[in-house]
Amino acid sequence: MHANDRTGTSAATRPAAARDHGPLAAALEGIVGAPAITGNRIEVLRNGCEIFPAMLDAITAAKHHIDLLTFVYWRGEVAQKFADALAQRARAGVEVRVLIDAIGGRLLDDELVEEMRDAGCEVLWFRPLTSQWKFWKAEHRTHRKILVVDGEVGFTGGVGIADEWQGDARNADEWRDTHVRITGPAVIALRAGFATNWLEAADDDVSVVAREGAPEPTGDALVQVVRGQPGLHTSDVALALRLAIRSAESRLWIATAYFAPDEEIAGLLCAAVKRGVDVRVLIPGPHIDKRVSRVIARASFDELLDAGVRISEFQPSMLHCKVVITDDACIVGSANVNGRSMEQDDELIAVIHDAAVTGILADHFLEDLERAEAIEEHRWVDRPLVWRLRDRVLAKVQPFA
Repeated sequence: MHANDRTGTSAATRPAAARDHGPLAAALEGIVGAPAITGNRIEVLRNGCEIFPAMLDAITAAKHHIDLLTFVYWRGEVAQKFADALAQRARAGVEVRVLIDAIGGRLLDDELVEEMRDAGCEVLWFRPLTSQWKFWKAEHRTHRKILVVDGEVGFTGGVGIADEWQGDARNADEWRDTHVRITGPAVIALRAGFATNWLEAADDDVSVVAREGAPEPTGDALVQVVRGQPGLHTSDVALALRLAIRSAESRLWIATAYFAPDEEIAGLLCAAVKRGVDVRVLIPGPHIDKRVSRVIARASFDELLDAGVRISEFQPSMLHCKVVITDDACIVGSANVNGRSMEQDDELIAVIHDAAVTGILADHFLEDLERAEAIEEHRWVDRPLVWRLRDRVLAKVQPFA
């Protein structure tokens, strides 16, 4: 058994389970409409050295069908390994569906797409940038990362299919990230996250949903899967984040690759500190892949630091995690704490109500803090005037970062 594996046999009825797991579970079920699904086993996977082998092992073992949805699919060794594995299973008669965001996957080599298609994989692009495409949807991407194999094992988190995620975050060439492997009834909700994007790209090919029902229980973790899509109002993922902040009683630890909280979320973080919650935010430091995102993130520091929010920047490599830890629950998925994830992109998060899994992620968070540099309020306040003026300007545009 993997050190991060947590198993169990009991499964409470769904309504009682939501109530028994505290106000966040009840709120997500009652307000967001995310059912509380019991009977799951969760394995926390840290960095590419654990994530990629687990995903490739699942693909290699597939017997019936594979559904892969990703924002990032670039060129390189990892891209080749996934293409080879998917093509091999397709040649063996496994139904393979691959959906790649047209923007996130723009660096993918055409040869790899041809290899997969020649082997029998169905490879589609989500919202390709063609003259025929609906221009008003072009900016709204799918940022989800989902792999479901045989309807029984699912993966989600922050990792893309690219060499940047290889290794164990030991240096600038090895990105830091977190994924989870899920077995049990919650996998059907991950599959639904894939299906909603596939149905659009495949022109309403409903065969993707005409499959077996939910898997049998494999553990005792309660999971709520929340899908976010842009609309006229706040997405369900944004609402779930706000509910998580509001419900926190003792701790609220956030690790996010791109941090640009809107006015409401910033206010909720400050309010959490005032009611005694330990609020910490971990973001990328000098190795962030988008330099402007680091500057934009700092536009919110004045208010947050003054309220007592503790902010740290990860030093060894690019921090790409999307993790929230609140009391005995945790959130893992594709969503960042920024305007794109809250308002523009399709996202998916898994809210996991399990003390053991949450404890593992909390340990990882604290270990990451040991390799991070804290932003000290007194030094931040005394930063050069030109920096302060720049931050004030960026504060006006940060919700769209």
